[in-house]
Amino acid sequence: MMGCWVLNEGLSIILVLSWLGVNLYLFIDTFYWYEEEESFHYTRVILGSTLAWARASALCLNFNCMLILIPISRNLISFIRGTSICCRGPWRRQLDKNLKFHKLVAYGIAVNATIHVVAHFFNLERYRWSQSKEAQGLLAALSKLGNTPNESYLNPIRTFPMNTTTELLRTIAGITGLVISLALVLIMTSSTEFIRQASYELFWCTHHVFIVFFLSLAIHGMGRIVRGQTQDSLSLHNITFCRDRYAEWQTVAQCPVPQFSGKEPSAWKWILGPVVLYACERIIRFWRFQQEVVITKVVSHPSGVLELHMKKRGFKMAPGQYILVQCSAISSLEWHPFTLTSAPQEDFFSVHIRAAGDWTAALLEAFGAEGQALQEPWRLPRLAVDGPFGAALTDVFHYPVSVCIAAGIGVTPFAALLKSIWYKCSEAQTPLKLSKVYFYWICRDARAFEWFADLLLSLETRMSEQGKTHFLSYHIFLTGWDENQAVHIALHWDENTDVITGLKQKTFYGRPNWNNEFKQIAYSHPSSSIGVFFCGPKALSRTLQKMCRLYSSADPRGVHFYYNKESF
Repeated sequence: MMGCWVLNEGLSIILVLSWLGVNLYLFIDTFYWYEEEESFHYTRVILGSTLAWARASALCLNFNCMLILIPISRNLISFIRGTSICCRGPWRRQLDKNLKFHKLVAYGIAVNATIHVVAHFFNLERYRWSQSKEAQGLLAALSKLGNTPNESYLNPIRTFPMNTTTELLRTIAGITGLVISLALVLIMTSSTEFIRQASYELFWCTHHVFIVFFLSLAIHGMGRIVRGQTQDSLSLHNITFCRDRYAEWQTVAQCPVPQFSGKEPSAWKWILGPVVLYACERIIRFWRFQQEVVITKVVSHPSGVLELHMKKRGFKMAPGQYILVQCSAISSLEWHPFTLTSAPQEDFFSVHIRAAGDWTAALLEAFGAEGQALQEPWRLPRLAVDGPFGAALTDVFHYPVSVCIAAGIGVTPFAALLKSIWYKCSEAQTPLKLSKVYFYWICRDARAFEWFADLLLSLETRMSEQGKTHFLSYHIFLTGWDENQAVHIALHWDENTDVITGLKQKTFYGRPNWNNEFKQIAYSHPSSSIGVFFCGPKALSRTLQKMCRLYSSADPRGVHFYYNKESF
């Protein structure tokens, strides 16, 4: 099973290890440079090894801040997915893990920021202590530099009784460091799943503190608190000869007083490119926000699902893509992702929205879908649409066999896919690599099948007419029913069509036995690459991932299941 997991996740493991390797290399290389660099010899006399800890973590912090914005540049990821011919197979699946990588990099930032802050707390205390009466010898001599004309200081803490916290907050490095730390704490704590679900607006607002974070990071190094000996001073002042003759620095010609300066700030060089890239991303989003969206049809389904048909100039999509929707009448800040349920061949694009929170409930109410009369077209609230963006499901057609699994409203991504299959089957000239689709839908409410059953029925009819009944195997599972429904189902069990959906394929009652399902699929398609696509809750996602690992062959020539989960 471990071998199958490595085969499935091998590239992801390599990428994560590469990221860790770069972080370790940068940290270790920078650490030893500051431990051995001659220009920081006198700085190390005061600070010790915490100088290297602070500087090494700072470089890793810059590296991760360079990466953090790239995974959330949706347009860039969609562009790479749609146009790059080299982005195939396992490389394409990495694009679906962009949010996981974003979170991983965020943890890297948090760890390195913590090391950096703690190291500088020790540095400040050592700077302060070196001005005390207990400090003797070279340490005291270095701390007193800067008290007379034509001398540059090494110790930024000038007197021992000085309040280091107050003095620090008078510097650029101190103020920006505090702002960076507070911004990071706000962003990290509000990103927890509990807060995102309880208050999306809080998550959205605090996440946009990243603007303050990056501005402060860019100017943080301008304070130049940590100082090293200048190159001109090194050429005149031989450290090996002069460090033990600190009492003679003023009198011996070979040992002039060493001169110090702060290191040039470099954080802005690391983050400039990604920040410009992300700024372009936001400009594109703003431009799309300004484009008019025409709502052409509103359908309120009995299962509490709102169906919206829309048109927008220049809008092009592919099956499985999603859009971000904003309704200013509800919130001018919130953008919510919804998978497109229309096919590219249709002259509109559509989404199906179920009330699953405050925002979606308010949207259904605004459109009159909560048991009210539907609004007149001119009274409908204005919607803004950003996208479409690529998602895992767009890769369904790249496998010879695909297994599509939906739970509840998670069926919406597969609506566009099944419609697209219907159109492709109608076009005899369209070659398809995809030769078999297994479709599973698990739902606890029988009413939820109503809006989707018509699509399945038309697809079932089309496949029969084209002689391709083998192409699509669908399995619908109802996990919740009451006593009246059970009696009705039992009375009509022997009819040719299913009593719930009206389809020839009968509905199953209960939950699928995934061991049996995967075993049968693996047996039917030996030596095949099988894409498994899922949209639904995390618990079922973990089960399906386990099944993919369990039933994938360790032999490269055997059957392999590749797991893909919809994530926005």
